[in-house]
Amino acid sequence: MKLVVAGGTGAVGTHVVDVARGRGHDVVVLSRRTGTDVRSGQGLADAIAGADVVVDVLSTQTLSADVSTEFFTTTTRALLDAEKRIGVPHHVALSIVGIDRAPYGYYVGKLAQERLVETGAVPWTILRATQFHEFAGQTYERATLGPLHLAIRMRTQPIAAREVAERLVELAEQPPAGRARDLGGPREENLADMMRAYARAKGSRAWIPAISLPGDGGRRQRDGSLLPGPDAQLGTQTFDEWLAAQRL
Repeated sequence: MKLVVAGGTGAVGTHVVDVARGRGHDVVVLSRRTGTDVRSGQGLADAIAGADVVVDVLSTQTLSADVSTEFFTTTTRALLDAEKRIGVPHHVALSIVGIDRAPYGYYVGKLAQERLVETGAVPWTILRATQFHEFAGQTYERATLGPLHLAIRMRTQPIAAREVAERLVELAEQPPAGRARDLGGPREENLADMMRAYARAKGSRAWIPAISLPGDGGRRQRDGSLLPGPDAQLGTQTFDEWLAAQRL
């Protein structure tokens, strides 16, 4: 199977590429580093020619609803248009658990992406997953006030990016399924505790005060809106196990 990965050099994309190649697939990575710019369409048609499936794990670092929406609508339209012209039979997209219950900021763009995929002409599968274990470190680096790091209160059920990649490849190997079962980690965590554990693993002993983000978006983070439901598929690696395996 020829499996094309959009965002194949990112946090989950590198795992998708590794898993797919390990399962014997012919993998093509779409990224500017490999000469393909999904946003502009440069090199896109040639890269996906003959593909059996395109897996979209593109992401962007922003908290802005407008920036997120522009990014995901532009890239998703470019991919779907090229896939339709060439006749790609399956589009797999990664999304986030609970974004319809918390339609704010970054999640607005992901919802727009889902709508484009669902209404497009290419048969599709969407997998919603919870935050990755790496989310703790990413938030730790961004949530600062001067020299002070802040711990964000949030209920989350984080999952290993590797396990998300394994599920994406499994879905890519199957016929289009529409909305797949949500995927979450093995247990609920508090992001503030995760961020503090991450900081300690890096050797920091600084005080990291916990804060609650304001507004309805912050409330949704704390009320469990972003947790998987009882019918979700659950991974196995806990955050503590993941953190113990890292070299920070």
